[in-house]
Amino acid sequence: MLKKYILLGIILLFLAACSEDNASPNDRFQTFITHWNEQAYNEMYTLFSSETKTSYSEEESIERQAGIYESMGVSNVEVSFDALDEESINTAFEEGKAEIPFHVEMDTLAGPVTFDYSATLVQEGEEEEKNWFVQWDSGFIYPELKNGGEIRLETIEPKRGEILDRNNIPLALNDEVYEVGLVPEKLAGNSNEQVANLLGISVDSIDKALQANWVQPNSFVPLKQISPSNETVVNQLLEVPGVLINSDVGRVYPAGEAAAHLVGYLRTVRADDFEEFDESQYAPDDMIGARGLERLYEAELKGQEGVQIYISKEDEENVILAEKPVQNGENITLTIDINAQQRVYVAYDGDAGTTAAIDPKTGETLALVSSPAFDPNEIMYGTSEDIWERLEGNEKQPLINRSISTFAPGSVLKPITAAIGLKNGSINPEEGFEIEGLTWSKGEEWGGYEVTRVSTSNGPVDLRDALVRSDNIYFAMQAVKMGADKFVKGMEEFGFGEEIPYSYPTTASMISNSGSLDDEVLLVNSSYGQGEVQMSAIHLASAYTTFLNDGKMIKPTIFADEEDGQVWKEDLITEEQSDIIQEALRAVVTDGAVKEAQKADFPISGKTGTVELKLTLEEEDGAINSWFVGYPTDDQDILIAMMIEQTQDKESGYVMQKVTNLLTEFKKQ
Repeated sequence: MLKKYILLGIILLFLAACSEDNASPNDRFQTFITHWNEQAYNEMYTLFSSETKTSYSEEESIERQAGIYESMGVSNVEVSFDALDEESINTAFEEGKAEIPFHVEMDTLAGPVTFDYSATLVQEGEEEEKNWFVQWDSGFIYPELKNGGEIRLETIEPKRGEILDRNNIPLALNDEVYEVGLVPEKLAGNSNEQVANLLGISVDSIDKALQANWVQPNSFVPLKQISPSNETVVNQLLEVPGVLINSDVGRVYPAGEAAAHLVGYLRTVRADDFEEFDESQYAPDDMIGARGLERLYEAELKGQEGVQIYISKEDEENVILAEKPVQNGENITLTIDINAQQRVYVAYDGDAGTTAAIDPKTGETLALVSSPAFDPNEIMYGTSEDIWERLEGNEKQPLINRSISTFAPGSVLKPITAAIGLKNGSINPEEGFEIEGLTWSKGEEWGGYEVTRVSTSNGPVDLRDALVRSDNIYFAMQAVKMGADKFVKGMEEFGFGEEIPYSYPTTASMISNSGSLDDEVLLVNSSYGQGEVQMSAIHLASAYTTFLNDGKMIKPTIFADEEDGQVWKEDLITEEQSDIIQEALRAVVTDGAVKEAQKADFPISGKTGTVELKLTLEEEDGAINSWFVGYPTDDQDILIAMMIEQTQDKESGYVMQKVTNLLTEFKKQ
């Protein structure tokens, strides 16, 4: 009985082996397409027929298909087929050959590619080891390749979107530049050294470019783009043997330094950019936004390249497999007025500072300036090798974007303190404080610290008088009366400590380093804009819109397609209280100590601010920053918040005079 069981086992094993060796064409092709779907090219090759292997070596077939798929950016390969029926399988076994239609779908850089093709499978091997093998040919990659041809991929670079001002005047555009290069076979003597000196680049970088693998004796080897306006350098370059200058398209910034921080510039993409941006969207030499709006809105401005995948055959029309149309970058239109931007920048005349000019009724930003600055055209197309050294070594720090930074506001904060007190009822505008002398203190309770003011008063000091004379002691007393909790709450209602709802990201203004005012000396200093209070120019300008819109603070905007006149904060004060502050801001100009704004031939209202930047309380003299926030009293169609640093050696009213001149120029438009 045992012998019978052993014999039966041997028979079953033999039958199983025969079944595997004589697998149906369906089973064998299923194995093949499984490898194909997984892009396992080595495994696919093991299933090629002898004839196929004679025609195509493993390297040729694998490298070609893998290379084509890689260049096309192929992913999500899905090959499917309809299995042969029983009758077709029987016929296949009789003939030793089977035809199986199949369907291919895949994603590529240019979009989906699909096709139908037919596979021929043949039986090979001795009787006991027969199996089915695939007669592979180039049609498996794409049917049109069966009789020759090459798959090619062509990319179309998108046109970068332009940045336009409110009148569609460009702040950043794509315009003609010159591309300087060398033709190796025409070089002579010290051409490399001459070109390096003229372009402000190193000889090593030129040598490296000339030694690239693709370079032939008659090749044009590009080195640097320069501005056509640099005629002297252009003419000198053309005298050097081997130099060739071609016309090209590059990014140009018509406003130059005036809008440099706002707009930014482009540079060659770097590895660290891919922490923020998709690496697959950039080639090694692509340009990318480096600062300002160019950086902030890189994705919108860049656009997406177009891709076309096609089969090229000699003397035949190209066969397009897939095509993704190019998407040019979006144009960005700002509320900025390029003329206003340039006027404000010129007004600084090299001084350091920042200005926000807005329409106080709509919130539209007309100018947003940081001074000093740099010329983005020089950074991109300049020929000075030491440009960065000069910028970084400049004591006025032109690389700092002051328009998004915060500064101590000084006395320009006093109308905001007044509004807070009026709303919470701690300030009665008609109540006067008796204030003796130029100092006030709580003595030992404050560690001997004293609040000082610039002039004495002849009688009780009320709110109007305190704003006109910019009386620190009055506001310090009101802050103590109000208390830290109410003052902090009021400041928060004015947007301190929160992100400013502005499409040009700006540092949040703060009440103090901790956000609270636990120390009474810090409280009184904060009430008149010193202490640890920090504020951006755009926030300050927006805060003043409260007084011109019956207690509503208007949200600042910078893009033309944003809804204007949006309310950021409301019910900060009543209409009557707004009138009280407006009247006081007019009196600052008519009755205040600094009267430069009276020289205009139209009424101006506003508030001055002086910020002492002492390192210690004992320090008598220190650096001073000066502010003025001003607007036309009647028209109220523009409001300017200007700050200038280091004004300790300037005459009184220095900033007020500049704002007055700017308002006068705007009136003449």
